[in-house]
Amino acid sequence: MNGPCPEITRRIRHRAWGGVGLGVLLGALVARSAVAVEPCLRITSRVVTTNRPGYLAAVYAEPQGGRLFGFNAVSADNGRSWRPQVWQPDPAAALPHGYRREPVTAVRDPRTDRLLVLFNSLDTPGLDPAAVEPPIAQETYYLRYRVSADGGRTWYADEPVIQAGDYHAQHPVAGVWIGTNAIYLGDVGCLPVITQAGEVLVPAQVTVIGADGQLANPAGGYTYTEVVVLIGTWTGEGRLRWTASAQVRGDAFRTTRGLLEPTLVEFADGRLLMVMRGSNGGKSDPKFALPSRKWFCLSADGGRTWSEPDVWTCTDGAPFFSPSSMSTLFKHSSGRVFWMGNWSATNCEGNLPRWPLVIGEVEPRSRKLVRDTLLTLDTQRSEDEARGRLDLSHFTLLEDRETGEIIVCYPRAHHAYQSYEWATVRLALSRP
Repeated sequence: MNGPCPEITRRIRHRAWGGVGLGVLLGALVARSAVAVEPCLRITSRVVTTNRPGYLAAVYAEPQGGRLFGFNAVSADNGRSWRPQVWQPDPAAALPHGYRREPVTAVRDPRTDRLLVLFNSLDTPGLDPAAVEPPIAQETYYLRYRVSADGGRTWYADEPVIQAGDYHAQHPVAGVWIGTNAIYLGDVGCLPVITQAGEVLVPAQVTVIGADGQLANPAGGYTYTEVVVLIGTWTGEGRLRWTASAQVRGDAFRTTRGLLEPTLVEFADGRLLMVMRGSNGGKSDPKFALPSRKWFCLSADGGRTWSEPDVWTCTDGAPFFSPSSMSTLFKHSSGRVFWMGNWSATNCEGNLPRWPLVIGEVEPRSRKLVRDTLLTLDTQRSEDEARGRLDLSHFTLLEDRETGEIIVCYPRAHHAYQSYEWATVRLALSRP
């Protein structure tokens, strides 16, 4: 893999942590490599702060200009300044104690100029508002959506995602009965995609009902889920009519938590790639003997049916190690497709380690990762080790309209997510 070894990275950080010098040094390092293909991107700047960047989860709210909408902040000047986001109306206003509306991902539909936000939702009276990933959510999560026709200033259609046909709020999608099992977005990589046909695809995950009527967990992992793609079509009233793909099921004895946190991209030929988080470990694999992989499947019919999930590999046919963590597929305006996630030199143990953080290009014909284009964005350094476990995950990507650069924002979480600093990295395409 291209990118610096940890020792060189530590020296670079001390010498040029926040500016263009880091990208220059990384580029020089790659130029000395024996690998013929250079990384697909180069770092032009890097800033680490103690404050959460406004770019996190942000999307351009209008077809032109620099108005950016994020769940916590908005910008009118392409991110140069930010002010707090105020929801009108507030989705959590007047909710009973214990209910939740958690915005997870958003997209602007360029055909209709509407903003769409997806919410993980809980209607659970008395639930502790401070509880993180409460176990009851595996039985009660459901999805809601909101739409804005004015760049996120006001919102309408605050309603649950319910599949068309013989479905309702307690049975919103085939195989899901709220209160017994759940449907939700696994992480910020579960981004909606607007297809060339004008449909809205939302990659989601569902917990599974076993033969005994309880949540299934065949391999004894922390949780167990399958994947479904929701397909939305705009109505004349500016709402979405929903259908759903068949559920995509993993082999529990190859990926012990099933398939999680799907991320989607559509290629120029209309075919879709979906990459999913897997896991090893759990009661059936206590010594983490299973290889830690990412999984993929393909669709040629707009996401309605999918190939059998399999281990995602590089274009040379070799699989790679990746912990049980989110990843993101990202399509640049140039048409090039990139994958960002955690990569490991050795087999991982469940969720760990969530470093290094890398980005690489996806070859459009094979839909596989081009190993020689990988660039290391961040990794554990000696100063990180002194602060407890490092996790590099939960990242978002955005293309800057003015420069074409890819803006990457992510937390550098320390001591098992007990403390945070925030990184903002800008990437320029290194070749056409």
